Amino acid sequence: MAENTALIEVRLRELAQLFNSMDPSPFIDRDLDADAEDFIVSWAREHPAGHELVLSLHLATPPPPDRTAGVQEAVQHYFRTRAHLKRNEFRHLMRRGRQTLLVGVLFLGGCLFLGGLAGRLGAGTGTDIVREGLTILGWVAMWRPMQIYLYDWWPLLEEQRLFARLARMHVRLVLPA
Repeated sequence: MAENTALIEVRLRELAQLFNSMDPSPFIDRDLDADAEDFIVSWAREHPAGHELVLSLHLATPPPPDRTAGVQEAVQHYFRTRAHLKRNEFRHLMRRGRQTLLVGVLFLGGCLFLGGLAGRLGAGTGTDIVREGLTILGWVAMWRPMQIYLYDWWPLLEEQRLFARLARMHVRLVLPA
């Protein structure tokens, strides 16, 4: 194997263990088994991003000939679909971020405006409390948009990139001798 290749090895009794047995879809469109997916994804995370991934499936029993030809395509299709779903989830989060930012900015502006009006009504402890309370309330309304734009998008983008990388992964079958 090349120096920039990362190997993920999975040992199975039969090829069917790799796929969700409850999925009635045709072979190419079948979902991976949840445990198999978790195993593959966790190992892929361990390897550097610049490395090409190779999934080596060690099988105890040989699969039917019609299944061996489509294994790589089925695995790549599954992860391509997962990458597409994460990309859509990311876009949805950014849209929600824009909406919450607009609401937050409008609400903050309204609170600051009302706080300014309260300050003009008179001086005193009660007025100061109302003005400061409105200022704090306005900034608290900005919490969610800032959380989205500062923190929430990173994991989605990272997962989308990982799934896209897995969608390019080579799959090889190691059959019993």
